[in-house]
Amino acid sequence: MLAAIIGVVALAFGVGIGFLVRKTIAQSQAQSAEARAQKVVLAAEREAEKLAREALVEVKDEISAMRREAEEDVRTRREEVKRQEQRLTQKDESLERKLSEAERRAEELDDRDKKLQMVRQQLEQAAVEHRTRLENIARMTTQEAKEVLMAQVVDDAKRDAMSNVREIEQRAREEGEERARKIVTIAIQRVASEQTSESTVSVFSLPSEDMKGRIIGREGRNIRAFEATTGVNLIIDDTPEAVVLSCFDPVRRETARLTLEKLVSNGRIHPARIEEMFERSKREIEEEIKRAGEAAAMEVGITDLHPEMVRLLGRLQYRTSYGQNVLRHLVESAHIATAIAAELGIDPRIPKRGALLHDIGKAVTHEVEGSHAIIGAEIARRLKESPEVVHCIESHHGEVEQRTIEAVLAQIADGISGGRPGARRESLETYVKRLERLEEICTSYPGVEKTYAMQAGREVRVMVKPTVIDDLQAQVMARDIAKQVEEELQYPGQIKITVVRETRAVEYAK
Repeated sequence: MLAAIIGVVALAFGVGIGFLVRKTIAQSQAQSAEARAQKVVLAAEREAEKLAREALVEVKDEISAMRREAEEDVRTRREEVKRQEQRLTQKDESLERKLSEAERRAEELDDRDKKLQMVRQQLEQAAVEHRTRLENIARMTTQEAKEVLMAQVVDDAKRDAMSNVREIEQRAREEGEERARKIVTIAIQRVASEQTSESTVSVFSLPSEDMKGRIIGREGRNIRAFEATTGVNLIIDDTPEAVVLSCFDPVRRETARLTLEKLVSNGRIHPARIEEMFERSKREIEEEIKRAGEAAAMEVGITDLHPEMVRLLGRLQYRTSYGQNVLRHLVESAHIATAIAAELGIDPRIPKRGALLHDIGKAVTHEVEGSHAIIGAEIARRLKESPEVVHCIESHHGEVEQRTIEAVLAQIADGISGGRPGARRESLETYVKRLERLEEICTSYPGVEKTYAMQAGREVRVMVKPTVIDDLQAQVMARDIAKQVEEELQYPGQIKITVVRETRAVEYAK
């Protein structure tokens, strides 16, 4: 038991000794670590002081450099401000000098205005005195003198203007005629057309004289039926083996001629047969009209016409104007418009189409009231033609003012086709009336002594009194006569108006 106690005591003593030894060792190690830590702290403090001193030196260097830059910038800005102050000072001095100069000039202008006012008053007073003297000398009031002076000024202005106009017209005419003559010549050379030969009657040849009796029929029933059915007068006279068909409508006259041809070739002539042949002839004429319209359109190279427009074109094959076949006139006008447009460097499609359709209204003018130009324009507009083509149609007789070069070309082509030699003719009665009216127009002007219509009415010579009409007035008279003739007369081609003023000196040797 004691041994156990001793063992326990020994164990406890050993444990206590071990604890003390460990504690001592731990304290020794702690003191050693604290010493090392103090050394590290001291080293760190010395390193920090060193770095701080180096950073302080660098900062001082940077501050010094920045101070030098700032001082340099301030110095530069001060110099710039000084220079600007010098410039401003110079500008102020310049403005002061200019202001002084302006004030001086203003004073001079004021003095000049005062002097001018005085001179103006003196001039006005002198003008009043001068006007009073003139009124006393001329025995005319100011208003009367002003009217005389205005009349004289107007007359002088007219003379000067007419002189300038005549000079300009002469120069333009010389240059334009040469160019126009070349263009028109080229256009006409490219078109070859027949001479006019149509009339208002058709002569139908019979195979024998006995056929006249068969055409007349018993108690004239056949001829009455023929005229009632066709609407054409059938004239049977002493002309051997021939009868005459007379009608103002060429389509109806041609239908009647074709009907009579069928009746004569068949030999059987009676009212029922006449009606049958007339209906058949009408259908054939309609087909011929369609073919004629298509052929005309193809000839000028236009293939997109409305079918109704083609039919109207074909109807014009049987119509004439002053003896000229209207369809051939339209085709010829289209060719001429194309040639002129090509010479002028213009797209020929619009003028060609406008020239081909410009007289389309003549196909229905006996059915619709109004001018054929306006009617034709309405037809073209209804059949969806372009506004440019419609304008060419409605303006080719001047009823609508022309606004495009294409319309002018269509009108020119129409004039050339109708005015060329051999294109048209007129009756003797119409010709005589036109000449008489032409001379009446020329004689109605004051100062006209004699009037002569020459060259079948294509030129008029107007002899004026030289003591009443001077050269410029003669020029004005020629223009006025030409304008009145254009407005009042209808004629193919053009009429030349020549005003002749001559002075004759007559003496007798005794």
